[in-house]
Amino acid sequence: MDIVIAGFGVVGQGVAEVIQQKGRALSEVFGEEIRIVGAFDSKSCEVSQDGLDPGALLKRKSMDGRVGKKDSDGDPWRILGGIDYDTLIEVTPTNIVDGEPGFTNMMIALNAGKNVITSNKGPLALKFKDLSRTAEAHDARLRFEATVGGATPIINLSRELLRGERILSIRGILNGTCNFILNRMKEEGLPFAQALREAQDMGIAERDPSYDIDGVDSACKAAILANAIFGLERTYSDVKRTGIRSVTEEAVSLAAEEKKVIRLIGEISGKRLEVAPRLVPIGHPLSIGGTRNIVQIHTDLAGEITVAGRGAGKFETASAILSDLVALLKENQK
Repeated sequence: MDIVIAGFGVVGQGVAEVIQQKGRALSEVFGEEIRIVGAFDSKSCEVSQDGLDPGALLKRKSMDGRVGKKDSDGDPWRILGGIDYDTLIEVTPTNIVDGEPGFTNMMIALNAGKNVITSNKGPLALKFKDLSRTAEAHDARLRFEATVGGATPIINLSRELLRGERILSIRGILNGTCNFILNRMKEEGLPFAQALREAQDMGIAERDPSYDIDGVDSACKAAILANAIFGLERTYSDVKRTGIRSVTEEAVSLAAEEKKVIRLIGEISGKRLEVAPRLVPIGHPLSIGGTRNIVQIHTDLAGEITVAGRGAGKFETASAILSDLVALLKENQK
């Protein structure tokens, strides 16, 4: 399988490292070599139909800040149209305003009948219908496990392993940064601003934390789950959203007196699409602390299924991308 990696930041580099580590073993299992034939970032590109050395790409990025020797000129049409490949791994940064450049990258690939694997929430949270219908029209596969929950398998579990079930609802913690902040407020009695600064100092929260603490990240994930699992045609703007900025230490203390904690919970079903702080009983699975994501999937036959795991990180996200890559390799064996 020949792949192109669009975006060579933390996640793109993680993908290259995973292919470097596991490519040979996967090739032996599936009888198909995995080759990177193209990679590009915002400044540069590198292509070779004979295959690129992942180690060389990683070294150049580390030393020069560029994945390729050539300037990319911000032209994905030229790069993607000038090389033969099977699957685009689209891992450019999420843009919730218009989904670019990820949306254009994906549409170029899908319109050409190429498969797409992505961790990019923006295009799916804004234009899921356009992407999925384009994939179907051109007999291409669109896979996006890495957009929700990082290494926490939610989408593929729901759509594949639980295919015979009727999923009634999904409820869970979809953002580890908010969970860390709320847990520190409870454990140490910290005010919100101080807990946020601690998260920023530790590298858990961004310098501009609004994407996390205002519930934007969780709302994007909720919209993706609504479309992918419940078949709804929803966008990020359809999600009722309340972040955690207004959560005070007094509210956290009062919740503790009632043996409860406050958590930012996403709720997704055929009738509900919301992200908001909720009271959760201490000892309940959703009272979990730290930076992990946790989701409860309510089904008609199996009842309640709880999945927890790391929601972000280079190798965690690369793990989810790898699961989608393996699924495509399995399809090729049929």
